[in-house]
Amino acid sequence: MNKFKEYINHPVSFAVFILILLSTILAIGAVIFIIAHILFNGIGYLRLDLFSLKYSSKNLSMLPSIFNTLYLAVLTLIISVPIGVFSAVYLVEYSKKSSIIVKLIRIVNKTLAGIPSIVYGLFGFLAFVIAKGWGYSLIAGVITMAIMVLPVIITTAEEALISVDRSYREGSFGLGAGKLRTIFKIVLPSAVPGILSGVILATGRIVGETAALIYTAGTVPEAADRLTSSARTLSVHLYSLLNEGLHTDEAYATAVVLLATVLLMNAASGMLAKRIAN
Repeated sequence: MNKFKEYINHPVSFAVFILILLSTILAIGAVIFIIAHILFNGIGYLRLDLFSLKYSSKNLSMLPSIFNTLYLAVLTLIISVPIGVFSAVYLVEYSKKSSIIVKLIRIVNKTLAGIPSIVYGLFGFLAFVIAKGWGYSLIAGVITMAIMVLPVIITTAEEALISVDRSYREGSFGLGAGKLRTIFKIVLPSAVPGILSGVILATGRIVGETAALIYTAGTVPEAADRLTSSARTLSVHLYSLLNEGLHTDEAYATAVVLLATVLLMNAASGMLAKRIAN
């Protein structure tokens, strides 16, 4: 009742509250609608031959693409996470805050985070597929994706390190620990949940990426047996099915699996973050 009277006395606040409430309902409703639409149109078309070990024009198996997606995600994170975290450590712990170079690095990092993925794909195509002579290959896709997700990892890791209370560092220094030991024993463990949030975002972008991988990893629907093999990921497989226009039902089934894969990976990362935080 008191809240209602407060809103009557402040109509502008009430209008802002209504806008925020409507925006929240709209955002949640859009997500629920998309998920429900995919599940409704895709679950009914899931069948065993879509998970065959070998892809063919008859079974249109997505299993090789699932393997390729896992390979790509793991290799990309192995490369990008250490580089991103150590870059954030330098920016937060070692660099001079007033340095022009540091300010330039942050500006470039934010700029790279906003560049469309197709631009990264064209860069990877010119730099790795053509200039390096790797051709359409898993390694070309991995390096391109690592470059693409680095800004996200650096930014989230930097924010996580900044959020660690200064008293933790001062207490460690007071006990005689050096700067490097303090960073690895005190600061980084405290920042792990925040860093993992960036890893979750990066993983989602890797798994769901299509444009950059078409130009680098290729579209061969077979499981990659080496880094130089051309490999189609699950999102590229979905795009290929829709692009052909003849396999819409299988595309919806693939979308269900892709959605489930992203949700499972995010849930696993979230559980890991909570366990580490506790």
